[in-house]
Amino acid sequence: MDEKNLDLRQAGLRATTPRLRILAVLEESDQRHLGAEEIYMALIEAGDDVGLATVYRVLTQFEAAGLVIRHNFESGQSVFELDNREHHDHIVCLQCGRVEEFVDEVIEQHQRQIARSRGFSIADHSLVIYGECRRENCPHR
Repeated sequence: MDEKNLDLRQAGLRATTPRLRILAVLEESDQRHLGAEEIYMALIEAGDDVGLATVYRVLTQFEAAGLVIRHNFESGQSVFELDNREHHDHIVCLQCGRVEEFVDEVIEQHQRQIARSRGFSIADHSLVIYGECRRENCPHR
């Protein structure tokens, strides 16, 4: 059985062509954070006959099944990333919308200390830093 079929079935979803193609776009993209429109355009460029409404519907199904995480950064547009179950934080450029992931153990440790000092244990958390990338020739602008 194909690995993508297995991933979908383990998530409780039938392996339909649109689901398989959208999963492939998410897995094969150089970008880890894609909007529905970007996924749709990648499918069109590949010659797939999938409508934008189908892309949105499948992404919602993937989110409910735990295959993707939806982020709503400052741009107001949702972006999706495959849920690899590894914690990371994000830094987002307000100019070009580029999203980068990072892990910093000092930040993680400090967050745990803050929670503990206030009588909390962390169940989950999210850190998003917004700024402006300083790349002179930013390819995302």
